[in-house]
Amino acid sequence: MAYVITSTCTKDEKCVEVCPVDCIHPRKDEPSFAEAAQLFVDPGACIDCGACVPVCESSSMYPLDELPDNLQEFAEKNAQYYQ
Repeated sequence: MAYVITSTCTKDEKCVEVCPVDCIHPRKDEPSFAEAAQLFVDPGACIDCGACVPVCESSSMYPLDELPDNLQEFAEKNAQYYQ
């Protein structure tokens, strides 16, 4: 199970700072940061530690298996970012 970021993401990078495996991108120092509407979790690299959830002030992080039905599209959007 990976975590998923949804459209309410504010790109404040608090999740990036606590991620032990660097699986959340783009970061401010990456060229694609300005164009990205939100941050994305790499489902292949995520170790399901959950460190990102409590620091997300916009409540944009969900475990994949708890993603609400109306937000299911974001599982694919997160995965597509890394293809």
